[in-house]
Amino acid sequence: MNAAGRLAAFGAGLVMAFAAAYGAAAAVAPDTAVTASLNPGADSPGGRAATTEQAAPVSLPSADPPGLSLARDGYALSPVRAPVAPGGRGTLSFAIVDPGGEPLLDYATVHDKQLHLIVVRSDGQHFAHVHPVLDRTAGTWSTPWAWNAAGSYRVFADFQPARAGSTKLTLTRTVEVAGVFAPSPRAATRIIDEITDYTVELDGALTAGVSKQLTATVTRDGESVTTLQPYLGAYGHLVALREGDLAYLHVHPEGAGPVAGRTGGPAVSFAATAPTAGRYLLYLDFKVDDTVHTATFVVDAARGDTDQPAPESSRDAGHAGGH
Repeated sequence: MNAAGRLAAFGAGLVMAFAAAYGAAAAVAPDTAVTASLNPGADSPGGRAATTEQAAPVSLPSADPPGLSLARDGYALSPVRAPVAPGGRGTLSFAIVDPGGEPLLDYATVHDKQLHLIVVRSDGQHFAHVHPVLDRTAGTWSTPWAWNAAGSYRVFADFQPARAGSTKLTLTRTVEVAGVFAPSPRAATRIIDEITDYTVELDGALTAGVSKQLTATVTRDGESVTTLQPYLGAYGHLVALREGDLAYLHVHPEGAGPVAGRTGGPAVSFAATAPTAGRYLLYLDFKVDDTVHTATFVVDAARGDTDQPAPESSRDAGHAGGH
């Protein structure tokens, strides 16, 4: 075969090899993917010509809201020891482990306490906010405890290490309580709650990614209550949890703080930022005559312009407490 013949045969071989490769690619990837790889100007199965506009960048979600992890910034919440079934009284205890693997012993005092413990069942029922005691020898926190009902509970430890530069952290674990569990129906929106002799009404709205004011007004027998006592550094304390995963909503108290020897009320205001649209469970603690009462609300947050978790810089809102 002369030189021309050899060149022609070689060219034919290349064409056949290319066709085989194309067929293999089509068998593995969708037609649109193969077309796009061979023809960058095609942006659809129909092969429309590409324009000079760039494709919109993918928007990745930012960090999760607080209260969804048992470890953060090198600190971890140990397994929780507690009674295994409802009824019997016992002790709930745990430790906060520092980045070196040792029990954390030094805490900053935030809102009058070194650690806030919040416990709630996965369906939002049986909410409790208590303040355990630290055994500095063992490095464990403990508090007397009894479960009122069976179910899956979330235990939140809210604290701030005393070490310079530390921020507030909210760590969580799940505790299973044995027994017959009948979850409550999905909560319906509720902005008015009756607690013993008190009526508490919540005014305001939530929007994802936007700080909004929520105001709780306390009345008794139709009369304004102006005898609210300071509780954890304010005239009210608000915890807000996202229904479904119990992530924390960022809440800050608004207005002037309590004045020694003076009472407040009937209104207590908070600035709240919902991380995403959805339904939120709100728990308001207020104190009258040395007794703490808890009002519960259910509020829907509307979708905002940026329906994403709050930025890391707002994590100092920590355990969503309007203390």
